[in-house]
Amino acid sequence: MPFVSNRARLRLSQVEVEMLTALSQSRTEAAGRVRRAAILLRYHASDTVSEIARSLGTNRPRVERCVSKALELGVAQALADLPGRGRRPAMTPEARAWVVSLACQKPKDVGYAQELWTTRLLAQHIRKQCMAAGHPSLSKLGRGTVSKILSANQVRPHRIQYYLERRDPEFDAKMVQVLHVYKEVEIWREQGAPPPDLVAVLSYDEKPGIQAIQNSAPDLPPTPGKHAAIGRDHEYIRHGTLSLLAGIDLLSGEVLGLVRTRHRSTEFIEFLELADAHYPPGARIRIVLDNHSAHISRQTRSFLATLPNRFEFTFTPKHGSWLNLIESFFGKMAKTLLRGIRVASADELKARIDLYLKEVNQAPVVFRWKYKLETLSVV
Repeated sequence: MPFVSNRARLRLSQVEVEMLTALSQSRTEAAGRVRRAAILLRYHASDTVSEIARSLGTNRPRVERCVSKALELGVAQALADLPGRGRRPAMTPEARAWVVSLACQKPKDVGYAQELWTTRLLAQHIRKQCMAAGHPSLSKLGRGTVSKILSANQVRPHRIQYYLERRDPEFDAKMVQVLHVYKEVEIWREQGAPPPDLVAVLSYDEKPGIQAIQNSAPDLPPTPGKHAAIGRDHEYIRHGTLSLLAGIDLLSGEVLGLVRTRHRSTEFIEFLELADAHYPPGARIRIVLDNHSAHISRQTRSFLATLPNRFEFTFTPKHGSWLNLIESFFGKMAKTLLRGIRVASADELKARIDLYLKEVNQAPVVFRWKYKLETLSVV
C-alpha cells in the first residue's frame, strides 16, 4: 500500500507560484532562499519530503522545517530565517569600538616604527593588548575581522587623503575679491565691453618645471593588427626644464605667454612689459595672480612705479591658487601638448610651446568661472 502523508497540503496562489519559480531560478539571490523556494514548489506539486530531499541534495529535517514554517507562518516567512537564530556574537560592541579607536591612532604613537597601520600589524597589536584593555574576546582576532570592522565604520588607516589647510586668516575675504573680478567679467561679457578705464582682465601664473625630454630610441608608430599604441623605449635623455609665464584674457580667451628658463622678478617684469605693449595705452590692465615673491618684490614694485595706474593686481589667498582661472588652461595644456611630449633640446621645447600658444590664439577659448559665482552681487 503506497505511503500517504498526513501533513497538510500547501495552498499557493498564482502570484506566489510565479514568485517562487522566479526565485528558485535566480542566480543572484542567497542560496538558502533559492533552495527554500524550490522546496515549497515541489511540496506544492505533491512531492514527498523524501523525494524533495533526494532531488535537491539535502536532508529531510531541513525540508520539514521549511514546509512547517510555510504552513504555520506563510510563504514569506518560510523563505527567511527566524529572528534569533545562529550563534551569538562573541565580540562585544565595546570591543569593536576599541578596535576602531586604535585604528584612529598612528602606530608610531603606540611604540611602533611604522607611520600607517596595516591590518596585520593592527591585529597583532590588538591581540597583545586586548586582555589588559578588558576585551578578551579579541584574543584570537585576525586580519580579516579587523578589515571588516574598519570597513563597517568607514575607517581606512592605511590610506592618506590630502587636504589643504587654510593658513591665510583673510582667505574668505580675498576669495570674494577674486570672485568679484570673475563676476564683473561675466557682466562685461554680456554687455559687450569693459568700462572705458579698463582694457583687459588677465588671469596669470607660472608653470615651472616643464621637462625637455628626448627619446633614447625612435618611437614606433601604431601598426594595425600588431600593436595599437605608439611604442616607446623606457629610457630617455633630459635637457633641463623650462617655465611658462602666461596670462589668459578672461574677456577674449587670448593667451599671452613667455617661455623662459627661470621665473624670477626679471621674467615677471618681462611679462608685464609684454602685456603693456600688447594692449592700448592709457587704460588699466587688471591681473589676478598669486602671492609668489616675484610678484611683490622690490624690483617689481619699482617697475610698476614707472607705469602708474597701468596695472591693478588682485591676489588670490595663500594656498588658494586653485581660484586662479589660468590653472584650468595649464591643466588643458598638460593633457594635450605636454602629455608624452619628446624633444631634441630645450630650444625645441620652447618652440613647440610658442607654437601651441599661437594655435590657441587662432581659436581662443573663453574660460568661465562658476564656483560660488551665483552667491555674489556686483554693485
